[in-house]
This record gives sequence, structure tokens and C-alpha cells, in this order.
Amino acid sequence: MIIMENGAVQIYYGEGHGKTNVAIGSAICAACDGKQAVVIQFLKGKKEPEFLKKLEPEVKFFNFSRAGILFEQLDEESKQEEIMNIKNGFNYAKKVISTGADMVVVLDEMLGLLDLHLISKEELSDMLASRPDDVTVIMTGRVLDDGIREMADEIYNIASEK
Repeated sequence: MIIMENGAVQIYYGEGHGKTNVAIGSAICAACDGKQAVVIQFLKGKKEPEFLKKLEPEVKFFNFSRAGILFEQLDEESKQEEIMNIKNGFNYAKKVISTGADMVVVLDEMLGLLDLHLISKEELSDMLASRPDDVTVIMTGRVLDDGIREMADEIYNIASEK
């Protein structure tokens, strides 16, 4: 987990556990170095926010899920409602990234949004293109599409060995 001085786009992906932990750890390290740190979670329900809120104000935490359970566990009607929340979260992330300075922004499960076709590669590319040079964006998820690889400065595949 390296936070570059001039910012970067980092991806933690794979079937192994710990992607979110590494990303949040990076945000905590950035906050320790005096940088702004923002964590935006998607698709995870509301299982982690209460504990993570204790890290504020050094690490700001946002979860745009309203359902309280994982996205894949929702019925179709609830999924449609949650998609609106996800789009609001993505728009918020775009604003934070484009207007930020000297900061780290974690987009937890961003790759999942792409995998589920809730946002497009073009939308992600446009968001990353708006990033000032001193903003690091860290994205997590299970599946990394080849079209996303070229957008990243660093890619880490998290896999279990045993």
C-alpha cells in the first residue's frame, strides 16, 4: 500500500479477502500524513459504517446504500431503488474527486458497479480524467475488466493461497 506524492489510480481486486481492509488502511495512512481521506462504499449494505464513522473527521466515510443488506440479496424492486442511491453515490464521488486536493479517495466495490453494468467504463474514465494530479483514487472489487487496466497506475490481485 503505497500512497504516491503526486496521486495515482490504484486497484485492489480478486477473489481473496482483504481488499477493503487494504484500501481503508491506505486512507488511514494518508490521514496520518495530513492528507484528506474519503471512503465511499457501494453494494455492501450498511454492515461497516458505524465502526468506520469512529475514524471521522480524519477519514470521512460515506455509504450510499439504504437497503441494509448486500445488493445481490435485494429483490428486483429494491434493486431499482438502490440503483438510484448508487448513482447518487457515484455522482458524489465524481464531485469529490474533481474538486479535491492532496487527498485519497477510496471507491470500495467500484469494480462491482462496472461488473453489474450500473456505471459504464466511459463514466469511470471521465471521472478519473477529472482527477487533479495530487488525488489518489483507490478502487476495489472482485473482477477487473481489461478495459479498466489501462486506467490504473498500480494493480494488486488479492488471492487466497490456502
